[in-house]
Amino acid sequence: MKIESAKDLRVYQKAYALAMELFELSKEFHCEERFALTDQIRRSSRSVCANLREAWAKRRYPAHFVSKLTDCDGENSETDTWLDFARDCNYITDKHHKELTSICLEVGKMLGSMINNPKPFLISAP
Repeated sequence: MKIESAKDLRVYQKAYALAMELFELSKEFHCEERFALTDQIRRSSRSVCANLREAWAKRRYPAHFVSKLTDCDGENSETDTWLDFARDCNYITDKHHKELTSICLEVGKMLGSMINNPKPFLISAP
């Protein structure tokens, strides 16, 4: 399958599915978490996808592409941190935490692979 957009990348699809799952999950967090944990976990998980789309648009510029991918990886790590808080505040079970953080780990590995080997994704200058 030819990759036409960032949406075709498996890493994007996994990150997007995780962000949507966290959106649904965070609806159950206590209302006092609305501007703290709920907002932060939604923002960071969505930022992985948004930064990946920005990176994709910058594929003509290797350093910018890698920089945006690095931003994606940072947001993914932040999401993992918020999942720790969600577990420790008893908003999610240990089992659910393990499942969700394993997806974060997988997304992180995929992003790391792209960061370490960006060439297949870059657009060649004419």
